[in-house]
Amino acid sequence: MLYSLRGKLIYTDHHAAVVECGGVGYKCAASAATLAALPKLGDEVFLYTYMNVREDAVELFGFSSAVELDSFKMLISVNGVGPKAALAILSALSPDKFALSVAAGDVKALTVAQGVGPKLAQRIVLELKDKISNERLAESVGGETGAVNPVRSSSNTSEAVSALMALGYSQTEAASAVSKMDESLSVEELIKGALKAFAKRG
Repeated sequence: MLYSLRGKLIYTDHHAAVVECGGVGYKCAASAATLAALPKLGDEVFLYTYMNVREDAVELFGFSSAVELDSFKMLISVNGVGPKAALAILSALSPDKFALSVAAGDVKALTVAQGVGPKLAQRIVLELKDKISNERLAESVGGETGAVNPVRSSSNTSEAVSALMALGYSQTEAASAVSKMDESLSVEELIKGALKAFAKRG
């Protein structure tokens, strides 16, 4: 099983990138986020990879981060979610937004991905919500260094969720509030925004 590729980027399109390693070009299907993060043609590139073996084909998928790869593997573990749907979700949502949406039970957020309807989105939430648990959210702040899970993709959002949970809000309430805000905001801004939302809700 190929874990990663490091080589020269020789081709890209809207759906894939080709990395040349030792004279062999490996075509990797990728999310919009990974494709946007690629260097220019001819430069060295590193991608984490996942190989999907079917009866009629062998497919290779590339990811710019281990967090995105982890999110992809979680998604394809859900019954009915294939690699194409998983990439569509990760093209529409960052790994952090994906994790927060699942933790919050926000089915609608997942349906923004092409080809993902309400029924499939509901199944994703039901099957993955337990995996993205309070414990994993807490680990994203104080857990072991180097552990990989989708919530780690943004320390600000994970810290904000953990802080709100420490204030007595449930994981679902905290994740739902934070997922509706810009993940580039500071921890303080995310917490203040969430508290304002809670206040308006009464």
